[in-house]
Amino acid sequence: MKVTVYNRQKVRKIGSDIKKLIEKAARTCAEKEAFPYSCQVYITLTDNNSIQEINREYRGMDKPTDVLSFPLIQYFDGEPQVMPGDIDPETNLLPLGDIIISVEKAEEQAQKYGHSTEREFAFLTVHGMLHLLGYDHESSQEEKVMFEKQEKVLEEMGLKRE
Repeated sequence: MKVTVYNRQKVRKIGSDIKKLIEKAARTCAEKEAFPYSCQVYITLTDNNSIQEINREYRGMDKPTDVLSFPLIQYFDGEPQVMPGDIDPETNLLPLGDIIISVEKAEEQAQKYGHSTEREFAFLTVHGMLHLLGYDHESSQEEKVMFEKQEKVLEEMGLKRE
């Protein structure tokens, strides 16, 4: 799996350790879900103003949020619906989509929930990945399934709730 992390904000210095943690969270999530294709994902770190603009444009919500996901694959009964043309012929990878994370929101939420910013970045990455892998939390049952999966990935990474 190829994970590309872009830092498009200037609020906080993002070191290679955070980028590697985000990459590991994305990979661990895809592995734990046994995603059957070699794939790639793009993760952009941004600020509250930028994520608010994106949230307004794509979701009609004029406020900053913590994470947005833009999946490229559709799922039917939990199975990815992949056509031959979906796989990039140059890389032989299936693009899953994009995840956008607000660094400011990640820091705010880490403080609010009393855990490290590292755990929050990993949590938001896993949350975004699960959306790219076909999960949602529109109903209480979907939310329960998705949130249990998030916690299992974070536990596997050694990032339990403190």
